Amino acid sequence: MSTPGPDASRLTRGYSVALASAAVLSLTAIFIRHLTQTYHIPALVLAFWRDTFVVVTLVAVLAMVRRSLLRVELRHLPYLAAYGLVLAFFNSFWTLAVALNGAAVATVLVYSSTGFTVLLGRWLLKERLDWAKLVAVVLSLGGCLLVSGALQAGEWHANLVGILTGTLSGLWYALYSLMGRSASRRGLNPWTTLLYTFGFAAAFLVIFNLVARGHLPGTAARPADFLWLGDALAGWGALFLLAAGPTVVGFGLYNVSLGLLPSGVANLVLSSEPVFTAGIAFLLLGERLSAVQAGGGLTILAGVVFLRAHERALESAAARAGARGASVSL
Repeated sequence: MSTPGPDASRLTRGYSVALASAAVLSLTAIFIRHLTQTYHIPALVLAFWRDTFVVVTLVAVLAMVRRSLLRVELRHLPYLAAYGLVLAFFNSFWTLAVALNGAAVATVLVYSSTGFTVLLGRWLLKERLDWAKLVAVVLSLGGCLLVSGALQAGEWHANLVGILTGTLSGLWYALYSLMGRSASRRGLNPWTTLLYTFGFAAAFLVIFNLVARGHLPGTAARPADFLWLGDALAGWGALFLLAAGPTVVGFGLYNVSLGLLPSGVANLVLSSEPVFTAGIAFLLLGERLSAVQAGGGLTILAGVVFLRAHERALESAAARAGARGASVSL
């Protein structure tokens, strides 16, 4: 009887970790939607505090659990700063997209990143691109179009900014995924990477807000707006829970999965997140997807299931070939 090889075991772990990441990250849009609807906090101010609280949480946890992960070699800092800049742009567009589109639709739109990630991964990281990945990308992007309503001409007029913001969040998410895969290849620990990228992202978000000064949607009109929540302890608590819970755990698991899977595959698996978000948004926020939008979500999930089934078929074929080779050598 053949047993799974190290590559098969690595893929299985990678898929499991990426799927767990999707489930945890599905809560982030719920928190963001609650904060923007209840407190009307500017999106980029929210993004700044989210990143800041992520850093505070990681420093506290790593200092207790594994202090060595707080340190990084100086030669990696420029790369981590660039990674943080990409994250700052992603956080900005993503948070604004949730405010404009709602949790469920924004989460689906961000997974337009699947196509970007697979194609850019092939170009920049020389990752394998086969027909199965292309089918999964088509299913994922098709699902995004159905959920966003972008196939309806009227939707482009009614919510052009929302759709474009959501799609741009997908582009920046793709770049984030590629840099995460590159960080793994450089030997950087995923939790150390998470700490420094969110730290740099928080610094860049301060700059974004101070430069834009309210002239761009979602930015602080004046420095005092950084304390937008004032004495609203429930708001600060929700913001801290957003950072310390789904953001730290979700992004941490995603960074781990990028060390186990090609960036395109990890991002495709993570595109199952909208299914989780849609269900939670319906239960907690009363957001409802139409039949067409629900079909789009299932289409995205079908792409993930198809890709994993294809990978399993390849694993089985490789195992059988290995078994035949071993029997011949005997």
